[in-house]
Amino acid sequence: MPQVDRHKERTVNIEFVAVEEFNILPYPERFTMIFITSGKLKGILNERPISISAPGILCLAEDDHVHMLEKNNVSAQSFSFHPEFLNTNTLSETKDYFPSGPRIQTGLSLFQSNHLYHGVPRVTEKAYPLLFEWFFVLGMEVQAQSDDLWVCRIKKYLIQILGLLEELNQNSEHSPVDVVLDYIHTHYPQKITLEELTKCVHLNRVTLNKMFQERCGHTAIGYLLAHRLKVASDLLTHTDMSLNEIARATGFEYDTYFIKQFTARKGMSPTTYRTSSRKFSSAQ
Repeated sequence: MPQVDRHKERTVNIEFVAVEEFNILPYPERFTMIFITSGKLKGILNERPISISAPGILCLAEDDHVHMLEKNNVSAQSFSFHPEFLNTNTLSETKDYFPSGPRIQTGLSLFQSNHLYHGVPRVTEKAYPLLFEWFFVLGMEVQAQSDDLWVCRIKKYLIQILGLLEELNQNSEHSPVDVVLDYIHTHYPQKITLEELTKCVHLNRVTLNKMFQERCGHTAIGYLLAHRLKVASDLLTHTDMSLNEIARATGFEYDTYFIKQFTARKGMSPTTYRTSSRKFSSAQ
């Protein structure tokens, strides 16, 4: 059932199921993420056999056809959301000029039938603890509604979860660069040094940076900064989190450093970017 926001007297079209029974899937008019934390299941998704062993994720769109054939000691939780939940609240000073706000696009490829990992995205061992933490806190936020910004925080975790899954499933290579990319995508909210990245693949910094430049157009630390700013940009556009909250969520130690780095790379302050990105997206 949709959630009733007791702080703002509105309906929020999301649902968190702490114990997913797989009886009614997919949920109508919803995108659904099912986080399988233990056990194994087999089934048919859109006439294609699937097999998922924990830890795993199953992403379903409303028009998918799924049939579960076998469940062995499966424990799972699910989060489902109506497409309208992806809408961003426009800034109050622009709402009279633009009929609708921008929409979250991060991770939606995982629900599209033409995507390589449609339905069953790859989850790495390193990604699992972070996904588990974010999914758990997301569920707690839905249940608690602790203050009037709880929906904002739900969007934050949704952006981070879908963004991580999308990054992990860009390719299936296992080169040293891919190993470091996995590390960056799963640890970017924390402090990361170049020494840590070189230890991941037992390469010196010169070799690692050369490989990164050839593959990504950045040094390893340059890519880390670019990725943090990419996530921060989504949070600026689609949530009303404070700059300090965004800084801490994306691995910057404090908001003044975040503002300095963002302004230097984007050519505008985070606050200006937030305003202009919402105006631009709304006008499309």
